[in-house]
Amino acid sequence: MGLDDKIDNAAEKMAGKAKEATGKATDDESLRTEGQMDQAKADLKQAGEKVKDAFRKD
Repeated sequence: MGLDDKIDNAAEKMAGKAKEATGKATDDESLRTEGQMDQAKADLKQAGEKVKDAFRKD
């Protein structure tokens, strides 16, 4: 996995956490859910990159 991908995934996850926290603070359920989805999407991207790396090493 490239460093750029790691940084992008981490930034997306942090943005999702910020959205979730803002949604909780403002009692905005849709914003909180959107933040959780952003975090899940970043986690899936991270997992996909790890799978690619596993196949590259062999």
